[in-house]
Amino acid sequence: MIISIPGYGELDLKYLVMDYNGTLAVDGMLIEGVKEALTMLSPHLSLHVLTADTFGKAKSGLSGIECSLSILSEKDQPAGKLAFVQSLGAENTVSIGNGRNDQLMLKSSALGIAVILEEGASAETLQSADIVCTSIVSALNLISNPLRVVATLRS
Repeated sequence: MIISIPGYGELDLKYLVMDYNGTLAVDGMLIEGVKEALTMLSPHLSLHVLTADTFGKAKSGLSGIECSLSILSEKDQPAGKLAFVQSLGAENTVSIGNGRNDQLMLKSSALGIAVILEEGASAETLQSADIVCTSIVSALNLISNPLRVVATLRS
């Protein structure tokens, strides 16, 4: 997925890396509309979910969605998420998150999207993002409609 943004640059996106709790799910339960939105994106991007799986529901919540799931230890999650994005190629990655442990992942990615849902969002993570959305479905639809990204980031 290539997105040319006047005054910003060209994005060559191949990977979508997402946090689970607070981003795709609330209290461990996948948010309505996320499965459909991810299914629409899966032919265009390789989907990856990183989580500590606080509620133990990530695997069942993501059932039927073409994505990889990585359960991270509670220890040094920011570094783990950053290392994962760098291993894929940060220059080809769009990442989505809300928590303080997502800020390095968002900042290093070619496109970082912060979402503000029921858990709120860390101020540090908001500052590390290129775009902020108030709905995960809106954030995923933004990626599915690249002209929306252009409209938001062009200068």
